[in-house]
Amino acid sequence: MSFEDETGRRRSKSEPGQESDTPVPSKPRRKRSSSPEVGHALRAAYQQAVNEDIPPEMLDLLGKLG
Repeated sequence: MSFEDETGRRRSKSEPGQESDTPVPSKPRRKRSSSPEVGHALRAAYQQAVNEDIPPEMLDLLGKLG
């Protein structure tokens, strides 16, 4: 939502107490770890989930929907 201020400039509606002309400071970014163990563990967990069989009850429910 936007509006014109007393000088006639169009401004976006901002939160109370927050000026829209001032830049919002960004959060500092975290450095990535140099150890790839977490990435490998996540990939392995994902691959296990992908390789799991679908339970027959779920296949039955999906068959009833389609």
